[in-house]
Amino acid sequence: MVKASYTNATGRRKSSTAQVRIKPGTGKCVINDREMKEYFSSEAARGFAEQPMVVTETIGKIDIVANIKGGGIMGQAGALRHGVSRALVKYDEKLKAALKSAGMLTRDPREKERKKSGQPGARKRFQFSKR
Repeated sequence: MVKASYTNATGRRKSSTAQVRIKPGTGKCVINDREMKEYFSSEAARGFAEQPMVVTETIGKIDIVANIKGGGIMGQAGALRHGVSRALVKYDEKLKAALKSAGMLTRDPREKERKKSGQPGARKRFQFSKR
């Protein structure tokens, strides 16, 4: 059996899901058929998504192809971060300790709370009037 040249993983955050594929390369990152700089216009989102490569010192050594669906920009960046971290561990087991200590292998469990009936939002209440 021939070993695949790429490593797959899935990352999730809020309502976003990122299907990530990594392989040895030159550091190219393509998200939904667009470059990372074009897809994540804010520096904060880009920095958040690049954290796994910074921690493991693999910037410029791996190519990333990701397909991200759902959620907003920061949720998608978090999903990409989680997916890349998981893919890096599959790619090289020695990177697990660094990623785990940085907290990048744990899925962030925070989700949006549902709106309750008789209220304007999840927590907000209509103004109380005693009389």
